[in-house]
Amino acid sequence: MYNEYFGFKESPFSIAPDPRYLYMSEQHREALAHLLYGFNSHGGFVLLTGEVGTGKTTVCRCLLDQIPEKTAIAFIINSKLTVEELLATICDEFRITYPAGNSSVKVFVDLINAYLLEAHEQGFKAVLIIDEAQNLSADVLEQLRLLTNLETSQRKLLQVILLGQPELREKLARPELRQLSQRIVARYHLGALSRKEVGAYVRHRLEVAGSRRSLFSDPSMGKLYRLSRGIPRLINVICDRALLGTFATGNDQVTIPTLRKAAREVFGDAPAAAPFSRASLWPAAILVLAVAGLLLAASMYYKTPPAEPQQALDRPEAESPRDRGSEAVLAGTTAASSESEEQEMLKKKGLQWPAAETISGSRTASFQTLFKQWNISYEPEQHGDACAFAGSEGLECYPGSGTMESIIVLDLPAVLTLFNSNGREFHAVLTALRDGRATLVTGRESRDVPLADLASQNPITYLVLWKAPARYRTVIKPGRRDILIPWIDNSLAQIQNRPQKVRSNILYDEELVQQVKLFQRSEGLSPDGIIGPRTMMRITSSVEGSGPTLTGKEKHNGKGQA
Repeated sequence: MYNEYFGFKESPFSIAPDPRYLYMSEQHREALAHLLYGFNSHGGFVLLTGEVGTGKTTVCRCLLDQIPEKTAIAFIINSKLTVEELLATICDEFRITYPAGNSSVKVFVDLINAYLLEAHEQGFKAVLIIDEAQNLSADVLEQLRLLTNLETSQRKLLQVILLGQPELREKLARPELRQLSQRIVARYHLGALSRKEVGAYVRHRLEVAGSRRSLFSDPSMGKLYRLSRGIPRLINVICDRALLGTFATGNDQVTIPTLRKAAREVFGDAPAAAPFSRASLWPAAILVLAVAGLLLAASMYYKTPPAEPQQALDRPEAESPRDRGSEAVLAGTTAASSESEEQEMLKKKGLQWPAAETISGSRTASFQTLFKQWNISYEPEQHGDACAFAGSEGLECYPGSGTMESIIVLDLPAVLTLFNSNGREFHAVLTALRDGRATLVTGRESRDVPLADLASQNPITYLVLWKAPARYRTVIKPGRRDILIPWIDNSLAQIQNRPQKVRSNILYDEELVQQVKLFQRSEGLSPDGIIGPRTMMRITSSVEGSGPTLTGKEKHNGKGQA
C-alpha cells in the first residue's frame, strides 16, 4: 500500500524468510558458518536454535542457496508428527513411493534406506531439515537417530538439520536422548540483535527494497530496539505498521510517537512488548547477591582452594563475552594423553594468541587487519558492525567453513577462527601464502607458520571480503535468467582469451554452463556449473584485477562492467 509512496520496489518488512533480506549480523554469520560446517561434515545432526523470530529459517534458506546441485532436500515445516507420520512425510518430500494406507514403520524405514543407498550411488547427498523441531516427541527424535544409522565406511547417508526454539536444547539434554545429542556435529544458538545491529538491520532491508531515503531517525532506532527487544520478526511487524501510519499521515519520516502507536497496534496491551525496567531487575539482583554470598561463605568454611586465575581463564570451556551462545561441537572425543600431545604440538606450531594481548579482542583486531588489506580503515566504535560497514565500502562479507584448500582457492585474505593449545577460540588473519608457509596476523604480531600446521585445524571457519558485481543478488543455476549473464559471458571470454560476442538474451544456457565449468576447473573450484559466490569471486577478481590476494598473482588486465 505504501511502497510507491516511499519508492520501494517491494515491501521491505515482509516476515517471509527471503534470503535476499537476510541481514548478516555477527551472530547470523556464525550461525551460517556452523550450518555450512555441519553440512560439509560427514553426516549426523546439525542444531540451530533461537527465540521466535530471530531468523533461524532465513539463515537456513541462505544455506540452501549455497549447497551443491547434487543435494536431495527434504524440508519439513509441520513438526507435530507421530513416528509414522514423520516417516510418511520424509517419503513424500524425497518423492519415495509407498503403499497406500501403509502404517508399518518397517516398510517406511526400508524404503527410505533403499532411497538413501541409491542416492549415494548416484553421487547425491540427502539432507533432512525440520523446522520448529522443539515440537518433536522423544519417540520421533529417537526414530530420526535410527535413520542416521545407515552409513558407509566414510560418512552417514542422511544428514539432519534441526531448527527450533530454546526448548529444543533442553529436550536434547535429557538422558534418554543422549545418543542423539552425541551425534550433533555443530550447534548454535541465535540471540537478539544489539542496539547498533537494529539500526543496521533496518537500513539493510530498506536498501534491498530500493529505498535510499532516511526513513528512521537515530532516536527512533533506539525506541525500536526497546520495543522489539532486538527480535527481527518483531522489528519487521512494528516497522511495517509504522510505515503504514507514516504514509497515512503524509509524513516523510517515521516518528517515535508513530512507532509507539504501531507497537500498541501490534502487541495490544501484552506485556511482552514492553521494554525491561531497571527497577524490575533489583529483586533478581538482590537474590543473586544473596546466593553469591552464601556460596562464598561455604567455600571459606570448607577451605576449598581457589583455581589459579590464569588457569581458569584458559580452560577450554571458558567462553568469551563475544560468543553470545556459540556452541560449536566437534564430533568425537580423544583420550587425555592424546589431547595433551595435541596441545604440545599446537604450542610448538605457534598457533597461539599473543600472551600480552586480550584474547577476547581478537575478532575486532582481526577485522581491522582484514580491512587494512583492502586499504580501508575500520574503527568498530565509529563504524559499527563490520559487514554492514563493508557494504558501505562496496564490499561483501562471505563466511564459510572448510579445508585450507577451500580457502586457498579463493586467494583472498581471510579471518580464521582457530583454537589455541588450551582449546580457546581466537581469530587471526591469513594475509599471504608463499613457499608452503602462511603469514598470520594475530593482534599486533605477524608470524609465518607452516601451511601444514594450519591444515591440522581443519575444518576451519573463515570469513573473507570480496567485491561483488553491482547487480549480483543470488546463486545463478543453469536454465535461469539473470541480468548478469552477458557480463559473465564476456568476462569469461576475456579470461579464456576467446572472442567476445554481443549477447541478445540473459538465459544461462548450456553453452555458457560449459564455459563456466571450464573456468571452475582451472581455478580449482568444483565444476558444477553453478555460479555461486565462490565462482563469482574468482571471475570478478580475475577480470577487475583489483584487491588484495594471498599469493600475489597478477590478475587479468581486462576491465569488466557489472
